[in-house]
Amino acid sequence: MYRPTEQPDPGAAAAARAADRAHVFHSWSAQAHIDPLPVAGGEGVRFWDYDGNSYLDFSSQFVNLNIGHAHPRVVEAIQQQAARLCTIAPHFANDQRSEAARLIAEHAPGDLNQVFFTNGGTESNEHAVRMARLVTGRPKVLTAYRSYHGSTHTAMHLTGDPRRWPTDTGAAGVVRFFGPYLYRSAFHATTEAEECARALEHLEQIIQFEGPSTIAAVLVEPIVGTNGILVPPDGYLPGVRAVCDRYGILLITDEVMTGFGRTGAWFGVDHWNVVPDLVTFAKGVNSGYVPLGGVIISDRVAAEFADRPYPGGLTYSGHPLACAAAVATIRAMEDEGTVAHAAWLGEHVLGPRLRKMAESHPSVGEVRGLGTFWAIELVRDPGTREMLVPFAATPAQAGPMNELAAECRRRGLWPFVHFNRVHVVPPCVISEEDAHHGLDILDEVLDLTDRYVRG
Repeated sequence: MYRPTEQPDPGAAAAARAADRAHVFHSWSAQAHIDPLPVAGGEGVRFWDYDGNSYLDFSSQFVNLNIGHAHPRVVEAIQQQAARLCTIAPHFANDQRSEAARLIAEHAPGDLNQVFFTNGGTESNEHAVRMARLVTGRPKVLTAYRSYHGSTHTAMHLTGDPRRWPTDTGAAGVVRFFGPYLYRSAFHATTEAEECARALEHLEQIIQFEGPSTIAAVLVEPIVGTNGILVPPDGYLPGVRAVCDRYGILLITDEVMTGFGRTGAWFGVDHWNVVPDLVTFAKGVNSGYVPLGGVIISDRVAAEFADRPYPGGLTYSGHPLACAAAVATIRAMEDEGTVAHAAWLGEHVLGPRLRKMAESHPSVGEVRGLGTFWAIELVRDPGTREMLVPFAATPAQAGPMNELAAECRRRGLWPFVHFNRVHVVPPCVISEEDAHHGLDILDEVLDLTDRYVRG
């Protein structure tokens, strides 16, 4: 593996870039307008290119690299498993598959004791919704406008954000609602308590108007991820659980981003002691080293399929290499105190520093988050809260955010930028020193966005 201390290799970079541009079709992109960075390697909380430039990874790639790049225990587990058994069909029992399921269920809340494995978060949400519809015999699913649940047909329709617009047929049995977001309250609330009560009232009204007997599930991210890192008021998720119980509706929580330590707990729902009927996961379960996702199933839902087949499956469900990576990841997190470290970072480093930035930068409207899961919301006018760039900004409108991201990268920080926000989502294992270094860069770069503030 090339390391930034070795001799740079611009020829290798040029070859990788040329092959990429000739043959790789990239997701979410206009192909003629991108120039992907050729990456040579990564270790810990950094990755590097072929020219000797190293980047502190404040994006965790796609918010999935919870234990960082090239964790030696996980790399070794994959190597050992590959030498022993690379793959086996899902209808066999396999020790790594079984152990991964056991460890996941052990950390899941309540009676979520069985795991259906998928290859990623999108498939996890597809199957969780299928299970809910089969168990209840009802067609509809309620999801939030500010949400992302995946990019296949059903999952894309479950998604609330603008990425669904080009392919939304309006015929997937999905009904949307507004979740709590006090900074931009849809309910004209002025306190967390008001926002919580009014958001729950709104959800229950939607259920009543749609017909409770038609609704299979409410699907929520415990903390909204890509669409804002929106931490709900304390009573909200318990309230959603209660509303679902009143009407015989299943509660599905999408923990693809929030699961496995990201928020300073094993699962996001743990912060509010809520037990869903189904939990979807991916990303942090093995830090994306080998694709893996799944649905954690409550005893009640699993019992529905004791005597009838579940009509769904995947060739690579519970792939041995992916499950070996999950086993090694979870054990490393347990032994190294990763979840507690993420919680400590949020409470003592990320939260305090980001709140201090909000006081000194007029372009920072709000900061919010838990653990290693934070957002900086940027505005043009602190009084009106006008977004620095518009919702669903075009490339021309997104100039200020593009400028910020480019300057971060120039200084060796790889950010996660979405709409008018910078998400501060480094690996959960980041040191206090590296966290402060990244925050120092962000603090300096925010001077650029301050220039766009009116008045």
